[in-house]
Amino acid sequence: MRRKPDSDLHLAALATRQHGIVSRTELGARGFSPSAVDRRMRSGRLHHLHRGVYAVGHRSVTPRARWLAAVKACGRGAVLSHAAAGSLWELRASAARLVDVTVPTAAGLIAPSGVRLHRHAHLRPEEATTQEGIPVTTVARTLLDLAATLPRRALERACDQAEVLCLYDERAVRAALEGRTGRPGVPALTALLAEHEIGTTLTDSPLEDRFLGLCAEHRLPRPRVNARVAGLRVDFHWPTAKLVVETDGWTYHRTRGAFERDRERDATLAARGVRVLRFTRRQIRTDPQSVVRALRRSLST
Repeated sequence: MRRKPDSDLHLAALATRQHGIVSRTELGARGFSPSAVDRRMRSGRLHHLHRGVYAVGHRSVTPRARWLAAVKACGRGAVLSHAAAGSLWELRASAARLVDVTVPTAAGLIAPSGVRLHRHAHLRPEEATTQEGIPVTTVARTLLDLAATLPRRALERACDQAEVLCLYDERAVRAALEGRTGRPGVPALTALLAEHEIGTTLTDSPLEDRFLGLCAEHRLPRPRVNARVAGLRVDFHWPTAKLVVETDGWTYHRTRGAFERDRERDATLAARGVRVLRFTRRQIRTDPQSVVRALRRSLST
């Protein structure tokens, strides 16, 4: 016998646990008849997001609610993935209009509106988990999916962020790679594991990221990033060359106090035999060749 709900308290309790999102199937399992669901839609207590998936109370949903709604709309076994999963795990921000969802089937499902559907019949059970109540690919599988589309530096940064957040598990990443020769993302992630020390190049600003990309583009030796030298935290450090580079954005270096602190830092480093080069945002953006020439000279002496 269908259980009659006492009130909308059942609905509110369910929505509270699910970022304000409920499905018709879930409501039916809790005693709401199809006509009861339809009445709540007409009265504005439920708002249609996808077929059989609703927001409770209002249409102004959070990103997490939008992600969960997309997953629910794709049925059993569906998980958030790719750029959306990277954003949920806080590996990298995403402004993508479409929500990435992976389903464990090769065909059959039509992508709901607003969803970018990825069909993988061999999505491994251990590559799916739940984060904040949202079914999602694991960090390891998310990194593999991101590797198929991200440029090298962006992939490095996502892996470094995973390490900083204590989410990176190299054994899980290598397990995700195993047996998938030829799959998109595998060559890029395999090369990164061979060449990059995870967690060592996470930058603090777009300017620092741009500078690090400049080094990679011109095949300069990779520096340590945000390292400590002589008790000071520096932007970039080449220990063998005893060289430090500081990237100076105008926002944080325009006051007299900042100017004087920079000189004090340079003097402290010089006393330890460490040379300091400073490059401005303008130099890095508009005259990168001069920056590269200065770096080559300093690294070769």
